[in-house]
Amino acid sequence: MRMNTYLLSLSGGLLIGASAVMLLLLNGRIAGISGIVGRLAQGIGLTTNLAFVLGLLLGPIVYMLAFGGFPAAEITVGWPLIIVAGLLVGFGSRMGSGCTSGHGVLGLATLSRRSMAAVATFLTAGVVAVATLRGLSI
Repeated sequence: MRMNTYLLSLSGGLLIGASAVMLLLLNGRIAGISGIVGRLAQGIGLTTNLAFVLGLLLGPIVYMLAFGGFPAAEITVGWPLIIVAGLLVGFGSRMGSGCTSGHGVLGLATLSRRSMAAVATFLTAGVVAVATLRGLSI
């Protein structure tokens, strides 16, 4: 049973990587979700950006149909903290000129120094946030 969890994660990672590589090779675009959603909101590259976002939204539905339900997930914090966290992620992705998907998937693969610094910052901030929240028992 435990190996199935890893295989699903591996499959998901392979699909993310394959879609990022396809977008790069076929359209010359980096698969950074914040950039794709930003361009979609601005009306730039509607067909490609809309197809990518629809694929993201339809992915969980395909998973549910394939496996008979969604994986178990438990959210243990309230909506105020979730909203603040979401706003901080959005602010950080604008400040960092990209999000974890663009920097982490393709930025690292292309050995971008800027992406290496961004991913190191993401990971460090995540570790500090978790340590802080656990220390405060939130």
